[in-house]
Formats: sequence, C-alpha cells, structure tokens
Amino acid sequence: MVQKRRTMAVAVILVVVVVAAFSAQPVSAAGRRDPVRITRLLGERSLPHMTRLDGTTVGGLSGIDHDPRTGVWYFVSGDRWRYNPARFYTGRLQIDRDTGEFRGVRLTGVTTLTRADGTPYPGYGKRESADPESIRFDRWNGRLLWGDEGDRPDDRNPRIPLSQPAVRGMDRQGRHLGAFPLPRVLRLTRAERGPRRNFGFEGLAVTPRVVTAVTEGPRYEDGALPTAGRGAPVRVTVWSRDGRLRGQYAYPLGALPAAPVPPTGDADSGVSEILAVDDLRYLALERSWMQGVGYRARLYEFDLRGATDVLGRRSLADGRPYRPVTKRLVLDLSAAASQADTQVQNYESLAWGPRLASGECTLVVGSDDNFSQEEVTRFLAFGATGCR
Repeated sequence: MVQKRRTMAVAVILVVVVVAAFSAQPVSAAGRRDPVRITRLLGERSLPHMTRLDGTTVGGLSGIDHDPRTGVWYFVSGDRWRYNPARFYTGRLQIDRDTGEFRGVRLTGVTTLTRADGTPYPGYGKRESADPESIRFDRWNGRLLWGDEGDRPDDRNPRIPLSQPAVRGMDRQGRHLGAFPLPRVLRLTRAERGPRRNFGFEGLAVTPRVVTAVTEGPRYEDGALPTAGRGAPVRVTVWSRDGRLRGQYAYPLGALPAAPVPPTGDADSGVSEILAVDDLRYLALERSWMQGVGYRARLYEFDLRGATDVLGRRSLADGRPYRPVTKRLVLDLSAAASQADTQVQNYESLAWGPRLASGECTLVVGSDDNFSQEEVTRFLAFGATGCR
C-alpha cells in the first residue's frame, strides 16, 4: 500500500486515451493467442470517503475479484487495525451485460480474516500481523486466496517485528484453510537480505492449474530500487494448485515514469497486482509514486514462456545471465491525467468482470485510497478482447 495523497483522473480524457492505446497495440506473434486489447471505457464509479458498513470503516481496498457464478464481488482491505481488523467486503458492481455501461458499486457485507486458531490477525506493529494486498476467488473449488505482504524492520522502523509474507487460503467466512510454501529467497529478515519492507507479495492470480504471486519490488540481492533511468527485477512465483512450487521468474519492472521533484525526493514503484489471462500469460499493473509528481500507472501483459526459472538463484544482480519474462504495454493509465493536468489514483486492483453480450470481457481496475481525504476509492471498467 502506498501511503501518499493525490487527486483523481478525468473520465472523458481517459476515453480518448483508451481508444488511442487500443489502436496502437502490436499484433500477436504467430502461433500465440490474441493479445489482450482494451476496446473501450465502460465507466467509472467511486465510493464515498470513509463509508461505514456493519461497524467498520471502508477504505484501503487493495484487491478485488469476482465470482462469475453468483455475481458477488470481493474487496480486501489493507487496513491493519488502524480502524478495524483485517477484513474483506462483499458487494456488487453493476455492469450492464447488454450495453456494457458501468452503473455503480454497492457493498453488502464484511468478513474478518482469521488465523488458524480462529482469532483475528493482530494489528500493525504486532508479531504475526497481516497486510492483505490481494484477493482471488478460486472458482474451481470455491475457496478464497489472499496475499499477505508481511512486515519487517528497516532503518525508519527499527522496532517492527518480523511477519512473513504469505499466500493463504480461506473459506467465505474468512476462516484459515492453510498457506502455500514460502520460497526461501522470499523470507523476510532483519538484515539487508530478502525482500525489502513493503515489497513482499502484492499481486495474486489463480488459474485451473496454478496459483501465481508477485513481489512488489526487488529483493536486496536482486538489485537497487527503480530510478528514472533504470528499472529492477521482481519475482513471480508459481505453485501448482495443491501447493507444490513450480518455478519462479523475473519480471522486469520499468524505470520510474518521471524523476521526483526535487530529484532527491522520495519515490515508490512496484507491481501492485497481476491477473491471469491463462496459465502462462498475465496482466501486470505497475504503479509508481514520485514526490512532487504524484501517481503514474501502466498496464502490461507478460508471458512466462521462454523465461529462466530463477527459483534457486539467491541473486539476480551477480552478473550471471537469465532471461526475464516478456511484456508488452496494454494501456497507459497515466496519459489521461497528464492531458487533464491532474494525477491518477493509487491503482492496486485488477479483476475480470462479466462477459458482455458483444463478446467482450470486462476488466476492472480499482484504487486504494489509503483512508486519505485527498485520495479516492475508484473503479474503472473497460471492455477488452483477448481474455480467457
């Protein structure tokens, strides 16, 4: 979760950008399925700031997903007991299947996430606290999966206890169903080894055969954080559905879209979510924040085929060659803001919605407001082709 405050984009400008991005996409390689293409903006809707539901404060929504059978949507909150325990919401996104019009968002219930002993997760700064960043409905067995970024001390927060990142299963009542094995290279430590603070598991995807998670940023051993001049590798981990590690691959996170202002200012950039297209292809949402500039976001499609399995490698910066996943730009979500002289939101969520009568898929992008008055919980719905 990025703890920054910025303003919102303008929908009318975004329509122009979507059409331009769609017309500029390259054709797919021979023998491969058609690439994902954005066809149109279906609409955008927001939730009122600090909405209350069943005694909880709604905000920090960092992951969304959809049950295609029932039409129920799931929204996980990254709140770490600032207001309430770790939780997810259920609700509806009203998307007209005939016209594609995105008419509204309605939350209907809230569920607390619980540990194996049935108790809620402790709050921020406590051992075994949880930092939910993604949620997936597993339609092949009815469970929910969620990604926990974990926590660790650093120079600015030396007293934070270790809480390991995790991909966990739960039922629809929030009850713990187990966790996937954590690769050794992704274990958080108290030293400058393993993932940095706030760069653990951020994105999660599920298919009929595999479960896949991505770290938000590079591990210490894999290189420095992105700058305006260069990017950084992050790790994509793949498990079989029964929890066996299948492999790990390097995703090339792009350079910062702009330098901070001043150049010595703060910046924060990473992969904030992934979404499965099939077992080998995914969408990745890259979101950056630069001091004096604000948020920027781009949507990419990436492919695991041909990439080097780096599961056994302790470093991606030791000079030994490897082949990262290939990726292509699908949509620049920042272009609308730059044309309208505004800034995009803190986009952290991706999900497939219902298929439309036109044959298009719907793709929903959501933002995390960080419980800030200067940010917005916003959902953008797009028509798309090339999806599963």
